[in-house]
Amino acid sequence: MVIGTRQKKIDGAAKATGRAIYADDIQLPRMLHAKILRSPHAHARILHVDTHEAEAMPGVLAVLTGAEIPERYGIIVWTRDEQALAADKARYVGDGVAAVAAIDEETANEALKKIRVTYELLEPLLDPAQALARTDVVIHDENPKQKGNLSKHVDLSFGDVDGAMSAAEVVVEGDFFFEGTTHTPIEPHCAVAHYDETGLLTLWSSTQVPHYLHRDLSRVLGLDEARIRVIQPAVGGAFGGKSEPFDLEFVTSKLSMKTGRPVKLLYTREEVFLAHRGRHPMQMHFQTGATKEGKLTGVRSKILIDGGAYSSFGLVTAYYSGQLLTGPYHFPTYAFDSTRVYTNKPCCGPKRGHGSVQPRFGFEVQLDEVAEKLGLDPIEIRRRNFIGDYTSTVNGQKIGSNGFLDCLDLVERASGWRERRGKLGRGRGLGVAGSMYISGTAYPIYPNDMPQSSVLVRIDRSGLVTVHSGASDIGQGTASLMQYIAAEELGVPLENVRVFMSDTDLCPVDLGAYSSRGTLMNGNAAVEACRKLKADIAAVVAEKLETTPNRIGIAGGRAYFLDDTLKSMPLVEAFHLAESKLGSLAATGGHRTEQLGGDYRGGTIGASPAYSFTAHVAEVAVEEETGFVKVEKIWVAHDCGRALAPVLVEGQMEGSAYMGAAEAQMEAQRYYPSGLHKGPSLLDYKIPTSMDTPKLEALIVESIDPKGPYGAKEAGEGPLHPAIPAISNAVFDAVGIRLKKTPFSPADVLKLLRTKAAS
Repeated sequence: MVIGTRQKKIDGAAKATGRAIYADDIQLPRMLHAKILRSPHAHARILHVDTHEAEAMPGVLAVLTGAEIPERYGIIVWTRDEQALAADKARYVGDGVAAVAAIDEETANEALKKIRVTYELLEPLLDPAQALARTDVVIHDENPKQKGNLSKHVDLSFGDVDGAMSAAEVVVEGDFFFEGTTHTPIEPHCAVAHYDETGLLTLWSSTQVPHYLHRDLSRVLGLDEARIRVIQPAVGGAFGGKSEPFDLEFVTSKLSMKTGRPVKLLYTREEVFLAHRGRHPMQMHFQTGATKEGKLTGVRSKILIDGGAYSSFGLVTAYYSGQLLTGPYHFPTYAFDSTRVYTNKPCCGPKRGHGSVQPRFGFEVQLDEVAEKLGLDPIEIRRRNFIGDYTSTVNGQKIGSNGFLDCLDLVERASGWRERRGKLGRGRGLGVAGSMYISGTAYPIYPNDMPQSSVLVRIDRSGLVTVHSGASDIGQGTASLMQYIAAEELGVPLENVRVFMSDTDLCPVDLGAYSSRGTLMNGNAAVEACRKLKADIAAVVAEKLETTPNRIGIAGGRAYFLDDTLKSMPLVEAFHLAESKLGSLAATGGHRTEQLGGDYRGGTIGASPAYSFTAHVAEVAVEEETGFVKVEKIWVAHDCGRALAPVLVEGQMEGSAYMGAAEAQMEAQRYYPSGLHKGPSLLDYKIPTSMDTPKLEALIVESIDPKGPYGAKEAGEGPLHPAIPAISNAVFDAVGIRLKKTPFSPADVLKLLRTKAAS
């Protein structure tokens, strides 16, 4: 028995001892180093790029400009608006305009200083409301269809929301603001490209999406997909920040094609902040109606989203900001209006819990306000509005198993909620929040009917099992999951399973590590492949033991007759029998898309095979003299379906809650009026150290969902969502103020305390 037990990570020892190979560890013969020249202006037309001086420098082998790779790309096929190097306009401070390949980084950096770019300065638009109102300054004027600076507008309504609000006995409404944040992975982005003498391009990249990168390399560079190989080495953290193609991957590839030599480009930490793709700033207005018994009657939101300079996943973000709010509570009526706008700032995209962390913060705080007006316990109002299991949301999402009530029960008991809330004394408090999240998107990012995730499993006559998966392990443990499933299904020891991941030449397609798709989709694919092999082996063994295949068991290193376990054989012998009769033993499995979601435009966005559920209770201490909020502890209860690997699930739960607490307390991407980032370094951009991190207690809930492998759902992103509103709600319990703007700075806390005292 492997599934459900506490096992080591397959790559744990290699990472702990330094044996793991990351992209920057790769050194190839005759390798060059590349650097990108970035715009000092937030909005400027590029009139001319003079590279002659740089090209004449000793040690410089190639210089590249946007005119040489003009093809536009983007992770969403309908919104391709980026170029590897800007050829027409720089749209934020840091937009790449030229690149150099030289014998070392120092020479490359010196060569950048020799490149002369003539700009026509344009007015930068940094505020999304201003950018939306302006039609005379268009950030993407290269697109004749672009109207102003609107990136995406979604306006959807389900039921008579106006009528529900009119009939409600309590209506609460208010404004919230979520400041943009970024991922801060330990490892900066890095790519190494080698275009060899046969015309094969091999790219090693710290990406989350090898398959999508493979496709876009082909489009942008004009190469046959069959002449491209993408390999993902070990990844030192990503959290969504490496889930689309980036300029360095195209630049290194093109420079290698120009020079005939391998080329490496490693982002500086400042470039990681500029490449960004983190959490969108959102200005949010919520209105919530309820009966005097605390049953919700309607919810409405209006959200303005600052998208930055390019689209990224922005089309999806605009939908997610509304579509993913409709659980774990029952909304009889619901409407949301979300507008994403281009601005002259680094592009925002998906960060852990993509698109729904911000609105979840606003709604869960407002739900507490409703409870306060009605004199209800905040946990009780959440129980009364529980949506249930095996049902549908108001916007047409199909919910399977749902352990949310168990999550509430666990955090209530573990935190001593009933005995302690409101009784901890001035300055200390408890707060609760809940959430729902997807286990993978039902539909791929580009339309196709092929499997979203495929796995090839092969059995060697030595007894070795190899698993080939295109999935991306970015620290969440997907490679370990492949090992556990193969060992469980085929009865071999863990050490006899080897996993090969994320190499487009060696592995079947998987769409990548995003939207918490790994466990459910890659897991289902692995189970299917293993069970095909298991059935083949059982049929051959059954013939040998003169019984039927359904009476053959495979476990513990042996194949045996279920009715008389003394009749058995070592698995290696069973493998030999099967190979003798069937030939080489190998099988594939896949996860395929099914029709899900509401029957309306955008109804499939947010649709998922299964949804996870989470509840948090946070305990805080507020220093009223300084305004400092200290998060003492967070209890995290998460319904992951079935915990296939409890150690990994607990790690994801704790990591998610940590990230949420960080965003609540410290994190903010801010810019000067010129568009210059105020602090693109880990000295200026604050994240909690071990000394700042609250105590975290992970409480696993297992609801067993029929769509997941062995009943499993996601555990990597869902546990983040309730952390921020739970902390805000705890501050209210402590000192009676509502924090509706992130991060919860001491200055803002003091201001609210003084306003409260004055009133």
